[in-house]
Amino acid sequence: MKPLVSVLMTGLFLCAPAHAAELSVAVAANFTAPMQKIAEAFEKETGHKLVLSYGSTGKFYAQIKNGAPFEVLFAADDETPARLEQEGQSVAGTRFTYAIGKLVLWSKQPGLVDEQGEVLRTGAFERIALADPKLAPYGAAAMQTLSKLELADALGSKFVQGENIGQAYQFVATQNAPLGFVALSQVFAEGRLTEGSAWMVPETLYEPIRQDAIVLAKGKDNPAAPELMRYLRGDAAKAIIRSYGYGL
Repeated sequence: MKPLVSVLMTGLFLCAPAHAAELSVAVAANFTAPMQKIAEAFEKETGHKLVLSYGSTGKFYAQIKNGAPFEVLFAADDETPARLEQEGQSVAGTRFTYAIGKLVLWSKQPGLVDEQGEVLRTGAFERIALADPKLAPYGAAAMQTLSKLELADALGSKFVQGENIGQAYQFVATQNAPLGFVALSQVFAEGRLTEGSAWMVPETLYEPIRQDAIVLAKGKDNPAAPELMRYLRGDAAKAIIRSYGYGL
């Protein structure tokens, strides 16, 4: 029995990742659900461990500039990673678009939001949630939408702002705001709306939400960083991303 045990143990060691590492990843709040699934699959395949932090892209930028130990950034825009690249805060040549986000006006209440978004013109609600447009690209997209609809001034007194799109979603999910602008990925899974009512905001009303990922300077020597970027380009990760309504 001893030789057999020895062979089995040797096989296990040969199958285990030679350089399993821990990687600190900053993830835009809108990408929380798909990233959790991607992380689970990535860890099973590679043995690397992802330490995930979720928040607003603007806040992550400030933290990275101030020395936060993040090694990879999954932003909610393409401007922030490009800026970090220009400022020497990242590994050159690692930036790419991993998803194209979509904006939705959502309510937890069935029937409150109509499919044309006319509820915005009626103003028959006390509050409307959105992410801070100065910190969160989805908040900026919401303001662009309202400006094009010429409703920004009329609805301004009803705004409830979250620091990031995760907080904006929570305002609506807890019904502290009856409706709000959120990321489609937060209310969409497996090809359908998970609950409530929604208006898919036409992409002509806001600038494309190109979400870029980049390896940061602190992740330069971490073997898990290039592995994660490779995995994101693979079919398994793309299938997860599409299932939450993102474009590619």
